[in-house]
Amino acid sequence: MKILALSIVAALIAVPATAQTNRIDRIRPDAPELAAYGPHAIGVRTLHLVHKDQIDVVNVTAEAIPHYDRPITVEVWYPTAEDGAPTPYEGVLLRDGETAVTLHGRAQRDAAPATGTAWPVVIISHGYPGNRFLLSHLAENLASKGYVVASIDHPDSVYQHKVAFGSTLLNRPLDTRFVLDELARLGGDPSSFLNGIVDASRAVLIGYSMGAYGAVISAGGGVTQTAVDLSWGTPRGLLAAHLAGSESHEALMDPRFRAFISIAPWGRQYGLWDAAGLAGIDRPILYVGGSVDDIADYQNGIRVIYAETVNAPAWLLTFENANHNAAAPIPAPEESWKPVESLDFVPFEHYADAVWDTNRMNNILQHFATAFIDWQLKGDEGRAAYLDLIENANDGVFALNEDGTPKPEHNYWKGFAPRTAKGLRLEYNGVK
Repeated sequence: MKILALSIVAALIAVPATAQTNRIDRIRPDAPELAAYGPHAIGVRTLHLVHKDQIDVVNVTAEAIPHYDRPITVEVWYPTAEDGAPTPYEGVLLRDGETAVTLHGRAQRDAAPATGTAWPVVIISHGYPGNRFLLSHLAENLASKGYVVASIDHPDSVYQHKVAFGSTLLNRPLDTRFVLDELARLGGDPSSFLNGIVDASRAVLIGYSMGAYGAVISAGGGVTQTAVDLSWGTPRGLLAAHLAGSESHEALMDPRFRAFISIAPWGRQYGLWDAAGLAGIDRPILYVGGSVDDIADYQNGIRVIYAETVNAPAWLLTFENANHNAAAPIPAPEESWKPVESLDFVPFEHYADAVWDTNRMNNILQHFATAFIDWQLKGDEGRAAYLDLIENANDGVFALNEDGTPKPEHNYWKGFAPRTAKGLRLEYNGVK
C-alpha cells in the first residue's frame, strides 16, 4: 500500500505543466461577491510612451544632473464589444529578469474598444522590482467592469533593469501623473484606439509596495527632509521635489485622481513621511497590508501611515498573518517554482505568501477594489455598504432567515459567504 501511494505521488509530481497553467483570471467558488468578472469583454494593447526631458537619476554626478527622454511602456485594458478568444500574454519576464513565461487570462489582444462611453481610469503601479503584469489579475477584472486600466513598466525598477533606487523614489509619482496626462491626450486623439473612451477626470491610482509609496505622495503625503537627505536615496537632494509643503509637491497633487489604493506602502519605517506630511492626504484612500509584513513593516510602517491619515477618509484592510505579498501579485507562475542561478532565493517567493493562497487574496482584493472604485469614481453609493463592516471579520455572525433576510444578530461581512471572511480585518478612520 505504501509503495502504491508513493507511486501515485511520483506520478503527480511528474505531470508536466499544461499550456493553461499560469492563469491570472481564476475566481474561486468561495470568492466574495464583487470579485466576479463584470459584463464587458476585455481588450488589451501595449502603449510605448516617452516622458521628455526627465532627470536621469541613474547618471547624476556631483558635477552634473543630466536629463533624458524617459521611455515608459504601459499595458492598457479596456472594455470591448468583440467576442473573440483570449490572447495569451507571451514573453512576460519573471523576477529573475531572464525567464520568459506565458500568462493566461481573458483579454483579447488588439480588440476594438467598445465605443459610445468614456470610461473612468485606473492606473496601476508595481513594486521594486516588478513589471506591468504583476497586478494583471486586477487590471483585467476592473476593465471587465467598465474601466480603462493602465499598468506601467517603471524604468529603472523592472526585473530586467533594477538600478538606482533613488530613481524609483523620485519617479514613481511623476510616472503615474505623466501616464494620466497621456491617457487624457490619447482619449481625444482620433488616431488612437483610446479616442472617445477615456474619462481622465475620474481616475484612481493603485500602487503596490514602491507603487504604494508613490500613491501616498500623489494623494498628498509629502516626504520629509529626512527622506531628501538619505545617503542611499535620491542624489543631490532631488527628492525635495516631493517635500511636504513645497510648491512642486503641491503642483503634483492632481485633482483628477479622486481616490487611491495603497497596498503595502513602503517608507514610513525609515522616516520618509511624518505625521505632518501625511496630514496632507486629502482624498479617500484604501490601504491594504499583511499583518506580518517585514518589508513595508506592518506595525511601524503601514499602520502608522493609516493612523496618520487624518484629513481624508481612510480604510485599512489587513490579511492576518500575511507578509509583503498580500493580495497584489499574480499567482506564482509555474516556472517560478524552480531555483535560478541569478537569485539567492526561489522566484516563487516574490509572488506567494507562506500562509494565504494567492488566488484567494487576489479575489478579496478584486472585491474590495470594485466596491471602493465604483463608489469613488462612478458614484455608486450602494457600494459603500461593502466597506461599512464590523472591524474584525472573525467576530462576524452569519444568521439569515429561511427567506434570506437577515436576523437581528446578523453582522457578517457583506458579500462574503459563511466562514469565508476569516482572517480579515477592516478599519475605518471615521473621516467623512
